[in-house]
Amino acid sequence: MGSGFSALAAALVVGARKDYGRQALLPHNAVYVLVGAGLLWFGWFGFNGGSGFSTGNPSILAFTNTLLTPACTLLVWFALDAIRGRRVTAIGAATAIIVGCVGITPAGGFVSPGYAMLLGALVALPCYAVIVWRTRTRVDETLDVLAAHGIAGFTGILFIGFFAQLSWNGAADGLLFGDAGQLGWQALAAVAAPAYAFSVTYVLLRVLGLVMPLRADEREEALGMDVTYHGEEAYASGEGAILVTPEAGMEEERPVADAA
Repeated sequence: MGSGFSALAAALVVGARKDYGRQALLPHNAVYVLVGAGLLWFGWFGFNGGSGFSTGNPSILAFTNTLLTPACTLLVWFALDAIRGRRVTAIGAATAIIVGCVGITPAGGFVSPGYAMLLGALVALPCYAVIVWRTRTRVDETLDVLAAHGIAGFTGILFIGFFAQLSWNGAADGLLFGDAGQLGWQALAAVAAPAYAFSVTYVLLRVLGLVMPLRADEREEALGMDVTYHGEEAYASGEGAILVTPEAGMEEERPVADAA
């Protein structure tokens, strides 16, 4: 959750990219995005399951919920994509997986599998709404960390306060099972953590900006970070390719055309 609100602070301080809002800045490889999301989901089983520090009931519960919640988020996300754009998208599917994984991370060892599935369905709604809203603003937070981590984590933390169940977690009940105080503590955490993350990140970046640049200059940004800092391109052919020349920042590199 903290990373999502820190990302918002960074996006506000650094500002939008050169062509943001005037040129389509699309994901460059949907296959890689899906592969990455699948690897993350697989790794999340160890991440959440291992948080129990044992192979006992808490770890098994967290492991199971880590399967169920993202699956339900994925289904609801598909429905939202279909309603809004009349098609299901691969990038949307990858985003939904991350949203579900983040949402269940705080709650995985504290709620029953049934409520974990409910969380998966519910967490999709605010996160999807924030992504749609963000694209209509000048906030160039292109990985949507605010939605996929900040809002999803916020939802998962509050969810514990409502639906934690002593019979499943052995620790505490939530409001639905008679402990209103637990909801109060969860709400406090859900407000304090992002407030701290946002404010401290914002101040640190402002201070750093006084002594060092926080972004590339306009020429370097137009040329591209790969060429500017590495003297090479991820894609050396096609419409977006350029010649890597000494003028592009390489002192001894021959032009691509000559090398060919």
